[in-house]
Amino acid sequence: METFYAVIPAGGAGTRLWPLSRAGHPKFLHDLTGTGRTLIQATADRLAPLVDGTLVVTGAGHADAIRAQLPGLPAADVLLEPGPRDSMAAIGLAAAVLLRRHPDEDVVLGSFAADHVIDGKESFDRAVRAAVAAAREDFVVTIGITADHPSTAFGYIEVGEPLDGAGAAGEADGARHVVAFAEKPDAATAARYLATGSYRWNAGMFVVRATVLLEHLRRLQPTLADGLTRIAADWDSDRRDETLARHWPALTRIAIDHAIAEPVAAAGGVAVVPGDFGWDDVGDWASLADLLPTGADGVLGSAAEVVVRDAPGSIVVPGAGRTVVLLGIDGAVVVDTPDALLVTTREHAQRVKDIVGLLKESGRGDLT
Repeated sequence: METFYAVIPAGGAGTRLWPLSRAGHPKFLHDLTGTGRTLIQATADRLAPLVDGTLVVTGAGHADAIRAQLPGLPAADVLLEPGPRDSMAAIGLAAAVLLRRHPDEDVVLGSFAADHVIDGKESFDRAVRAAVAAAREDFVVTIGITADHPSTAFGYIEVGEPLDGAGAAGEADGARHVVAFAEKPDAATAARYLATGSYRWNAGMFVVRATVLLEHLRRLQPTLADGLTRIAADWDSDRRDETLARHWPALTRIAIDHAIAEPVAAAGGVAVVPGDFGWDDVGDWASLADLLPTGADGVLGSAAEVVVRDAPGSIVVPGAGRTVVLLGIDGAVVVDTPDALLVTTREHAQRVKDIVGLLKESGRGDLT
């Protein structure tokens, strides 16, 4: 049998969206775009028609909120990490558990972040189906987003030649080899990437057969692979907690990009399919301001609590129960919560993460 599972890693604190996003209630648990659905709900909704099931990998502190927001998700399909060990451990755990649960099936998994915003469902569906088809040919597959401006906020994928026989594979048509992955560039490098026409944004979406993923992991990160295999063997038993306590803290802390994607791409084993849909990782307040629906006037929340005049390109988030007035400041960011007030500009939005770090250092971790 062929089975396709979505894996939704739901971790991190979204510190660039502080003070709304916090460690205890991160951005994926918020409705940031005014749709009536939180980011993780929108992610699950988007994937549901495409998959045979969904696993969410998250920390114990978020379990209750996720189960409340995704009531149709079986409790056993929320995999709780004892502590963060980065994306490779989270996705590898899901792969190992899926193989234990479905030993007689050809399981393909797709990892999709809980906190991304996507516009263009038909194009997204087409890209995912193409990625699954290429993954069944034993490639690690990523979805490369069309880069429409030279962003310095995203990593890039250098696109190579078409896969041999990809056109004949039907749904895998359009898949190409990945030459290399590039980290977030400076402005000049980003402009050069865009000018070549050979680069796409790296959205961190990976689709791969579970057996292929674990084979690469055993070769490239054997200690991590061994620990995850031992944990998965006891996952659905009364020995889970004991095995987690023994092996989880020793797992190598590494992102899937560094553990698998980059070295396997260098050996020709990674493919990319085009993602010609709107995508944003909602990385900071500036990017969120661009995502608010037309007519929102830069207000996330109740417009009755906000008065904005002559402040184009600004975003205001009222959350403290008082009226916020913004007058004559272009590109302002004002986020008002009961215990913290952020006032900055879109130009400095990426630096909010640094402020969170300073708060922790100064003993105000209660605000983060």
